[in-house]
Amino acid sequence: MKIDLRAMNERVIADFRARGGQADGPPMLLLTTTGARSGRPHLTPLLFLPDAGRQVVFAAAGGAPEHPDWYRNLIADPEVTVETGGETFTARAAEVTGEERDRLFAAQAAVFDRLTEHQAKTGRPFPVIALTRA
Repeated sequence: MKIDLRAMNERVIADFRARGGQADGPPMLLLTTTGARSGRPHLTPLLFLPDAGRQVVFAAAGGAPEHPDWYRNLIADPEVTVETGGETFTARAAEVTGEERDRLFAAQAAVFDRLTEHQAKTGRPFPVIALTRA
């Protein structure tokens, strides 16, 4: 059975907003990126790890073999909009690498164990992105 990801995301977004920017479970945010090809805004719900005043997201795509579209969008234009905890703000996205990436990945995997399961499905390392308020 194929999951209608768009419909599922629409329900998650509506529920998140109805709860005032709070998730029922691990911390979540809504990330708006600018389409790398289209130039149009794209809204994606993502789990995140709070870290030193920034939000850290993981380009897991459920263990898909390719990076998610939102990741490709923010590489093309790192200026993004973040909606969480009842507030919306502009942020700058930057990929985290090396030991810091490994530390953040392990911290998120400890909170959300499916991240490790998703990583095991694919040979690509998941990009780790820090979103810092502009």
